[in-house]
Amino acid sequence: MDEMEEELKCPVCGSFYREPIILPCSHNICLACARNILVQTPEAESPQSSRASGSGVSDYDYLDLDKMSLYSEADSGYGSYGGFVSAPTTPCQKSPNGVRVFPPTAPQPTPQQHLLPHPGSLPPIPRNSCITCPQCHRSLILDDRGLRGFPKNRVLEGVVDRYQQSKAAALKCQLCEKSPKEATVMCEQCDVFYCDPCRLRCHPPRGPLAKHRLVPPAQGRISRRASPRKISTCTEHELENLSMYCVQCKMPVCYQCLEEGKHGTHEVKALGAMWKLHKGQLSQALNGLSDRATEAKEFLVQLRNMVQHIQENGVEFEACLVAQCDALIDALNRRKAQLLAQVNKEHEHKLKVVRDQISHCTVKLRQTTGLMEYCLEVIKENDPSGFLQISDALIRRVHMTEGQWGKGTLTPRMTSDFDLTLDSGPLLQTIHQLDFVQMKVPAAPMLQLEECCTQNNSATLSWKQPPLSTIAVEGYILELDDGNGGPFREVYVGTETICTVDGLHFNSTYKSRVKAFNSSGVGQYSKTLIMQTSETALPFNCTVAWFTFDPASAHPDIVFSNDNLTVSCNSYDDRVVMGNSAFSRGVHYWEMTVDRYDNHPDPAFGIARGDVLKDVMLGKDDKAWAMYVDNNRSWFMHNNSHTNRTDGGITKGATIGVLLDFTRGILIFLINDEQQGPVAFEGLEGTYYPAISLNRNVQVTLHTGLPIPDFYTPGEADPNSSVC
Repeated sequence: MDEMEEELKCPVCGSFYREPIILPCSHNICLACARNILVQTPEAESPQSSRASGSGVSDYDYLDLDKMSLYSEADSGYGSYGGFVSAPTTPCQKSPNGVRVFPPTAPQPTPQQHLLPHPGSLPPIPRNSCITCPQCHRSLILDDRGLRGFPKNRVLEGVVDRYQQSKAAALKCQLCEKSPKEATVMCEQCDVFYCDPCRLRCHPPRGPLAKHRLVPPAQGRISRRASPRKISTCTEHELENLSMYCVQCKMPVCYQCLEEGKHGTHEVKALGAMWKLHKGQLSQALNGLSDRATEAKEFLVQLRNMVQHIQENGVEFEACLVAQCDALIDALNRRKAQLLAQVNKEHEHKLKVVRDQISHCTVKLRQTTGLMEYCLEVIKENDPSGFLQISDALIRRVHMTEGQWGKGTLTPRMTSDFDLTLDSGPLLQTIHQLDFVQMKVPAAPMLQLEECCTQNNSATLSWKQPPLSTIAVEGYILELDDGNGGPFREVYVGTETICTVDGLHFNSTYKSRVKAFNSSGVGQYSKTLIMQTSETALPFNCTVAWFTFDPASAHPDIVFSNDNLTVSCNSYDDRVVMGNSAFSRGVHYWEMTVDRYDNHPDPAFGIARGDVLKDVMLGKDDKAWAMYVDNNRSWFMHNNSHTNRTDGGITKGATIGVLLDFTRGILIFLINDEQQGPVAFEGLEGTYYPAISLNRNVQVTLHTGLPIPDFYTPGEADPNSSVC
């Protein structure tokens, strides 16, 4: 009940309501607070049309009242709108519930004046007084009755009284002998407060006492002190009880009010009946509000759990971020060591080359210097013949040595500069661009059950991402099992969120699931959806299937009408058209009626694989099994092999039936409800489509969803009869 406390406080004084009155706008205010916020308007400027009391105004004119509100604020210094500023000497107060209140300049009443014993003790209200609701800011001119014209809210007063009583001191057990303990329950039938030991000893939950209703002490005290129903009196006729309710004015009235004619043209109902009716309406409204409150509580629990998860995920994410940055730093340090090793290698190489060149030049220079000194000593000799004996050889040696100091010898083989330049620009740019991206796998998609359905042997599935998911999705993977409890297999990969899967087994139960993927990986599977294809409507594995001709796979010369149930052709050559459903197990029967038959053509009827030739008669290749028939006879044909010529042809209006039984692996044809020839084909297994071939001289209409003929008794199902 603590949440209710704000509903029980006056918007002006912020305390619990004392003698609350109801303003015409349905808001409440203390009687003393209402007098405190009254303002007086000049007689000459008061619009008489706006004068009314709380009881005389039902749907009062808000335009006039708003004008009076503006007038009151400008004239008296009392303001109720934020945009209209009162006199600077009048401070603005704010009550605990957030409503702005501008009190008059008159001194505030003392606490003894606030709670008055009865309305008669109030000083007289000045004429032309105006009151403005502190909550909705609507203003109203009071009549001669003043504040007495507003009805008292006895219900609110009673709720406040019970609430304050429930907040009083804790109740004590009435059966404790010495020091009474705090009561924990109250029995409504016994009218006794019990503590837990006394309840177990004196009020056991068995026998006749098991039917007694135990309630919390506070609730028990309220129910114990609840006063009997009060009889309300009319505010205008104080001696008359309120016994009726005016529907138009939405207020209780007395018999004298009706006699005076104030509500003569209004719809008036019994007060008790309207009381019960409005209680029921309030209870119904509370049911809806209670549902919203329950949802709000669950939502708050969800939000609190989210706070905990956010805190946990924040710590985990911070640790992950630190680990990732540390990994980058480690990688940079390793690369730094590698680059430093490369620099050291280049450094050692340069030093080796320069030192080798220094050593080589030193040896060469020493040899050259020695040769020069030797030659100088030879020049000093005075023996001409001896000199000439060695001069040629010395001259050659000098020239040879000089040649050894030729071009490039005195040029450094290595520069002192390092030719290595570290290209750190892209890395720095990458570091500056380092930011968070969505690297999580998508959440599990949600199957939209209202859009998922099956028709014949086709299944349509629809899905979407969870509403709060912000992770990018690049595509989806839809998986189905084999209809027999086998493993799942992928049937669709793409970006669409709806997919129709054709060619499933009839009378089978499939499990389906979908998952999303992006560059980070594949997300979790959705919930598994179980679908049933073409419910078994007949005994002995006989399946009723509805299908039409398929324009997508037909030859372009085929002409469709009647919602793809009727076909004809624009060509004189035979053209093939198939049904839009494939069969692989069960027993199936369909018929075709001949609507037009000119010049004795020979259309062919039967079944075919999905890759059958479309520009030749049905049965010419090894992908079709058919019966072709003219006006006199028929033949069975497969892979251009003609067998079992049978008398009996077709005319306009004839009916051709096709019976495909996978339990026996056979195909039978009928003309006008009679079997045409023997069993046409045997050993059939796999997936087949209904098919016909015709030219421009024939028009046929397809009939599906038919039971098998009465003469035929299907066999038991062979578990190996169908391979898909």
